[in-house]
Amino acid sequence: MTGNGEFAEFLPAYLAEADELLASAQKDLLAVEEAVRKGQAQPRAVRELFRALHTLKGLSAMVDVEPVVSLAHWMEASLRLADQAGGRLPESSVEPLVEGLRAIELRVRQLGAGKAASPAPANLLEALEALGPQVRDAAPKRARPVKLDAEASFASRLAPSEREQLEGGLAGGQRALRLDFVPSSERAARGLNINTVRERVAKLADIVKVLPLSGAAAGGASLAFALLLITRAEDAVLLDAVGGAPAAVRSLEAAGPAEFPPEDGVPGGAAELPGAAVLEEELDEPEVRRGGGLLRVEVSRLDEAMEWLAALVVNRSRLMRAVAALTQAGAPTRELTAILQENGRQLRDLRSAILRLRMVRVGDVLERLPLLVRGLRRATGKAVRLELDVGDAELDKAVADRLLPALVHLVRNAVDHALESPEERQAAGKAAEGLVRLSCHARASGQLELTLRDDGRGVDAKAVAKAAKAPVPDSADALLDLLCRPGLSTRQEATRTSGRGMGMDIVRRIVVEQLGGELRMETRKGTGTTFTLSVPLTVTLMDAIVFECAGRRYAVAVGTVEELIDVAGVVRPAGADGLGLVERRGAAVPLVSLARLLDATVDASAAGQGAKALIVRQRGEPVAFAVDQLVGQQEIVLRPLEDPLVRVPGVAGATDLGDGQPTLVLDLGALGAARAGRRKRASRAGEWVS
Repeated sequence: MTGNGEFAEFLPAYLAEADELLASAQKDLLAVEEAVRKGQAQPRAVRELFRALHTLKGLSAMVDVEPVVSLAHWMEASLRLADQAGGRLPESSVEPLVEGLRAIELRVRQLGAGKAASPAPANLLEALEALGPQVRDAAPKRARPVKLDAEASFASRLAPSEREQLEGGLAGGQRALRLDFVPSSERAARGLNINTVRERVAKLADIVKVLPLSGAAAGGASLAFALLLITRAEDAVLLDAVGGAPAAVRSLEAAGPAEFPPEDGVPGGAAELPGAAVLEEELDEPEVRRGGGLLRVEVSRLDEAMEWLAALVVNRSRLMRAVAALTQAGAPTRELTAILQENGRQLRDLRSAILRLRMVRVGDVLERLPLLVRGLRRATGKAVRLELDVGDAELDKAVADRLLPALVHLVRNAVDHALESPEERQAAGKAAEGLVRLSCHARASGQLELTLRDDGRGVDAKAVAKAAKAPVPDSADALLDLLCRPGLSTRQEATRTSGRGMGMDIVRRIVVEQLGGELRMETRKGTGTTFTLSVPLTVTLMDAIVFECAGRRYAVAVGTVEELIDVAGVVRPAGADGLGLVERRGAAVPLVSLARLLDATVDASAAGQGAKALIVRQRGEPVAFAVDQLVGQQEIVLRPLEDPLVRVPGVAGATDLGDGQPTLVLDLGALGAARAGRRKRASRAGEWVS
């Protein structure tokens, strides 16, 4: 961008659009590379990649980002030739295209950081410019073209690249088909419309084109859609995907010598939709209906709306306290109480609406991980397959931005440390290609649980203990504690991918300290390792349980509390360390004196003898924390403690309950873990611990 700031006002919009286009381009390029490895064509991915780069070049030219314009120009030039060649690229062209995308992304990040975009590397521009002849020479030359049978109206609507795609599918042993879908009110009631049908059919076939048809359709309908496909699926499976009869399937492969009939010729074959005519409009770029579409909003504006909502929540708490005081004084407050209840419902609806605006799909957050694995595959020489099973799960944008670096470290560790080389895997009776699988699902408690699993060698506890100069851990939790030590690395020398001792330390800091979540690990020698991360869907507004302990009020997130119990069935009273046992449905559960954890001056004889207890899961096991009194449940605004001088393990932040006094919000699981860590360190130092 020019140094005079002439286009500075357009920069935020440019950066947002460029990020989306780069994410889409990376996804399509990975699909193209997969097809190249299999020796197949991928016309749709090539075309989408071309469109993304073409749009990015135009946007960059508008705001005068010349390095991006130069890079995108030569990349789209080769992709245009690949599109004309039916979506085929030579294997040698993939790496320069990947480097080109990385170079563009680097310059976009430079602009986002307020710096000028560095010039495009001359050697990379030369490599990209040389791709054109390579793609042209690699274009397939078939001695005998495969014939297609299509109606004249269809033939006139097919672009050369789409004809090439259909012919390429036939030449590759697939079937080229026309699948007709007939909408109806009955199908709409079952959730079957053209959009859902496209999604279902896309799982079974490569959709080349979708054409709406008008006229007298089967079943008395006046509208139908023809989907032109390349597939290996059976007719019955395809028909089931579009809701069955009166849908129909017909082959597009010609029986006669004519490749395409003239535009004014007679349609070949018997059509299942007599009298239907192709509409002029296509479905590739549907018209946006009034009230629909997408609106891009800066995150700062959503943060501002959340701040105003937080202020309303605090004011409501103050109003509730005032009404309670009036009621206690004998004033008539029945109408005020009803208004307060209605106001509470409205605030919850407003909260839900704002949170939905802030939610992003987990799949969108993780869409760059496949490109990361591709780079690791080349850097380590290992064969790796990444599987993402995230469904439609969503989480707050603020949580997503913090969580992604942790997942990047875990994936990098899995590929670099956990997975063996292809030779080692085959010698151990495993497949040469290693597997890293990331899955997630939202829990009813307002938590998102992510699981990263690999089928590698497992964590070597002895090697980790040797690197940490500590005793060999006797449990997975103790091993995880060692792995998360700052500066720990089992590598003697730092490489491009690891060896700096920052990975797991950063993961725990993000998941446990910054997000108030939980990190667990399971590992088996020769089988693999599984990391489980539980993080809140949002970290700003939450429902909390307010309680009193040692004369002070505290709050804890409702989602982290498994159960509230009366401390009546004490099996063993608390000792000097404030730890006892309490009965819970016939089982003994550790009972921790929360008062003792928070205030060392509390009388030990009274510690752990609170009237109530909150049960939370600590590393998968229930632990009860004794408190003096439960005040109630309340919606709170969590304010993180950013100053490192006041940050304490087990304290998630602070809130205002409406009385103007700061109230600490506790993370009981982390508080208990910190206590256990202190006891272990004291034990190693030779101090007595009961």
